[in-house]
Amino acid sequence: MVGYAFMGAAHSQAWRTVNRVFDLPARASMVAVCGRDAARLAEAAARLGWAEAVTDWRELIARDDIDVIDVCTPGDSHAEIAIAALEAGKHVLCEKPLANTVDEARAMVAAAAKARAAGVRSACGFNYRRVPAVSLMRNMVAAGRLGAIRHVRAAYLQDWIVDPSFPLVWRLQKEKAGSGALGDIGAHIIDLTQFVTGQRITGVSGLTETFIKERPLPSSSTGLSASAASGPAVPGSAVSAATGEVTVDDAALFIARLDGGAVATYEATRFATGRKNGLRVEVNGEHGSLAFDLERLNELEFFDATRPAAEQGWSRILVTEGEHPYLGAWWPPGHIIGYEHSFTHEMRDFIEAVATGADPTPSFEDALQVQLVLDAVARSDSSWISVS
Repeated sequence: MVGYAFMGAAHSQAWRTVNRVFDLPARASMVAVCGRDAARLAEAAARLGWAEAVTDWRELIARDDIDVIDVCTPGDSHAEIAIAALEAGKHVLCEKPLANTVDEARAMVAAAAKARAAGVRSACGFNYRRVPAVSLMRNMVAAGRLGAIRHVRAAYLQDWIVDPSFPLVWRLQKEKAGSGALGDIGAHIIDLTQFVTGQRITGVSGLTETFIKERPLPSSSTGLSASAASGPAVPGSAVSAATGEVTVDDAALFIARLDGGAVATYEATRFATGRKNGLRVEVNGEHGSLAFDLERLNELEFFDATRPAAEQGWSRILVTEGEHPYLGAWWPPGHIIGYEHSFTHEMRDFIEAVATGADPTPSFEDALQVQLVLDAVARSDSSWISVS
């Protein structure tokens, strides 16, 4: 695994757990983790369960005892690491969004296609697909429970950078992150709605906004938590005198058309004060509606319009039954699971696909489609832009 911070910790927990829960045709051995800071890396390796720690990812792809490279770094290094790993014959799991630019994503897709011909597999880590309630939602839509899809609405709301004194971490720098709320959390709801409906976004009209243009330089940068560098305060302000420019969006909103005839609205922001990780997706069809809320991830809301009018109303499906996706391996009905389980399910599906010679999903091609939407929204500026 390359990277050991937030996503590295989530992936490590999943790699440690997956074979203890699921009966799979192969076992994951956590051979080595890579990072740039040797001291912090050594501590992380011991804490997260990795046998070795190395400071150059090229060492990992040169080793014969490593089969899979898991890329958990900022987006500016995804393409270089993933392409090199695929060319070396390593299966690759890469965090989302796939890359920082469409050109990088296309290069990764080309490398994945070439590697696939040699039996080398790749996938992009959109973990929310693996929440059982989301998988059930997709299954119900595919089974026709909603009929023709009319509306899709999705929002992903956070507030972790509302404070203007929060430092300029890498997620706020375009050269490292590619974009802000748009790519960081907007990518999730783009993939999620396309996954659930089975329809692809064909066109968008959107806008983005950056509310805080300058932020204090960080003394440490770990993405979702960091501290500002010490320095004299600006008079009348709690912000350090040493500041840098925020080069990504703080919020992104857009409308979209899907290829099955549905229309959709999307909102992604890290300035929704009071919202910590509020992701909600609702799908309205001719025969009913479904809604998912990440803060109630063991539940799915369902409105069945085919029932008699006197019996209609929103119902709550508690998604904890053994018959529900993934849950047969976990606990008795009613015993809920959490955020980290989505990553365990991701590793389950990835291991099973690689071990059986199948193509895991979402593929790099699927992730490229998301990248095309991100790019179209960024270029839109409230104009209608075709995704092609």
